[in-house]
Amino acid sequence: MSSMKAMIFERVGAPLRLVERPIPVPGDDQLLLKVSACGLCRTDLHLIDGEVEIARPPRILGHQIVGRTEPGGARVGVPWLGWTCGRCRYCLSGRENLCPQARFTGRDIDGGMAQWAVADRRFCLPIPEGYPDEQAAPLLCAGLIGHRALRMCSDATRLGLYGFGASAHIMIQVARHEGREVMAFTRPGDAEAQRFAMQLGASWAGGSDQRPPAELEAAIVFAPVGALVPAALAALAPGGTVVCAGIHMSDIPSFPYELLWKERCIRSVANLTRLDGEQFLSLAPRVPVSTRVTTYPLERANEALQDLRAGAFTGAAVIVPA
Repeated sequence: MSSMKAMIFERVGAPLRLVERPIPVPGDDQLLLKVSACGLCRTDLHLIDGEVEIARPPRILGHQIVGRTEPGGARVGVPWLGWTCGRCRYCLSGRENLCPQARFTGRDIDGGMAQWAVADRRFCLPIPEGYPDEQAAPLLCAGLIGHRALRMCSDATRLGLYGFGASAHIMIQVARHEGREVMAFTRPGDAEAQRFAMQLGASWAGGSDQRPPAELEAAIVFAPVGALVPAALAALAPGGTVVCAGIHMSDIPSFPYELLWKERCIRSVANLTRLDGEQFLSLAPRVPVSTRVTTYPLERANEALQDLRAGAFTGAAVIVPA
């Protein structure tokens, strides 16, 4: 077998196109992987919409890859962070997520919406036992980025999650494991997502246009909607933190200083480090985190992306190449 199927991004606004390509040849320090599952992420929509630039199309998207090495058959995961320089002040101070030369899977490096992929072996992560491939895939971005955001909430005991999708449905499980109270904010009127949040242990679930029944000590904004930042600040107790967990967000509207006063804080999460991956993938089986996934074959990747955009499912979407 010398060729593979892949869904490629060619230009902003256009659907992905199914093509036949040669199976990639791994270079030095790379692994050749037979892709078994690739989780979809809202970042994929930002790439398709041009909100996050792909400098050199065409590109195979997908950065939550579970695959097996060829030869050998070892199972590994490939996250968003695909390569760093290892020499800059950020890399040398444990902040490789901020490396200015970093390359990202599915943006600068071909990703996992294909039957085969190559990845830098140094940035591949071991997948914990007990997770089927499709259940493991969302851990590699929704889980990793969510957990980095959760750590930025420090020891907050009452947490708000704005946008109850792939990341939030994982992080509510981790937060409850840590003894935190969680309140979930969904798209207004999304009763199904609100029921799902309550099933996973939320003490309250409502629309993002609603005020929670008690002040939050921290909030994570997963939805890429800038208007949710002042909404979260308005629900926040003095000294609390709002963490913006996405790579892209619409403009944050102006808001009165009173919402920020009393030592409230807004901060962002950028990418992830390999240490984040090791720590979270060690924690996930101990919670244990259970992911709810809707699977799609490779050829239906565009349908999966539209369902993600529309909020047509709860949990995460995963592409399963044939």
